[in-house]
Amino acid sequence: MPAPVPHRTSAPSSDARRSSGNPWVVELRELGRRAGSMQPFEKTLPAPEGWRVELIGVPVGAEVELRLRLESVMEGVLVSGEVDVPVVGSCARCLEPVEDTLELDVQELFAYEGSTTEETSEEDEVRLVEHDRIDLEPMIRDLVVLSLPLSPVCSDDCQGLCVDCGQRLDDLPPDHSHELLDPRWAGLAGRFASSPDGDENTEEN
Repeated sequence: MPAPVPHRTSAPSSDARRSSGNPWVVELRELGRRAGSMQPFEKTLPAPEGWRVELIGVPVGAEVELRLRLESVMEGVLVSGEVDVPVVGSCARCLEPVEDTLELDVQELFAYEGSTTEETSEEDEVRLVEHDRIDLEPMIRDLVVLSLPLSPVCSDDCQGLCVDCGQRLDDLPPDHSHELLDPRWAGLAGRFASSPDGDENTEEN
């Protein structure tokens, strides 16, 4: 009697492996394509790299809170809801640390491949449903980066730094100032500084 052939399990596809390792990829099989179907998506996910501008951004691995609704429509999947994301950076005026939380609204259509929306839009103008999945990360990244201030401030009335000593003006007394010396008199002032009474200068003359 021949030995039984062992059951061989097929290896998962590269798409399946990629989606299972990326928490930002959402499976849409439960949602289906019947217009009007809805699926809540509420998760806290780690922020990837690159969510920043020059002076402020989202720390890598920071917790991004998503409170979304996925709705099946004729042309694709409509994603709407709210996103809370922490940001850290430096004040553009005084360079002190800045921390904040952005509370953002999101609404975007992921079009089905071959839909009218996909066919009539430029490639970089529409997000697509691919293999019954959507990748939320590019959408949230663009939303966050476009919402980041190019010149963040620690407070609206921050006075910045003293141009002479570099200290933070908000930490200095109101009468803080520096004696301004005309550079034409700098040499003479130096000589008098070494001899306050002017004796040495008199002797030299």
